Amino acid sequence: MSDEKPAPIDKELVGEFVLKAHGDLDFVRQTVEREPAVVNAAWDWGGGDWETGLGAASHVGRRDIAEYLLEHGARKDVFAAAMLGEVDVVRAMLDAQPELREARGPHGISLRAHAEAGGEQAGGVLDLLHGAAATT
Repeated sequence: MSDEKPAPIDKELVGEFVLKAHGDLDFVRQTVEREPAVVNAAWDWGGGDWETGLGAASHVGRRDIAEYLLEHGARKDVFAAAMLGEVDVVRAMLDAQPELREARGPHGISLRAHAEAGGEQAGGVLDLLHGAAATT
């Protein structure tokens, strides 16, 4: 058994993957098939504005891309859960860390905006966030 780590994923591939994860499911699929570890790779747009493919899909409401990435091992966060309308997950995370209500995702996009990107299916999360804001 070797202790050698594999080489890092090519940074240009990571940048293109994150960019395309905003809207190109075919590219995302092809890239994950070629390089499965890319599902959790993050790109720094500058100044610490880190984004993964899941983060990209989440703030633009691309449920299809988000679900594909999650099926292939992407790590779910509160922003993805909000866009997907996963009320119980968002509630549990807010209960554990109330400050997440004010957290910002990639590009400084709010949790509420991620839920709005989820459309009708994320209405319960918007209700939860509205209620949470009303009680503070």
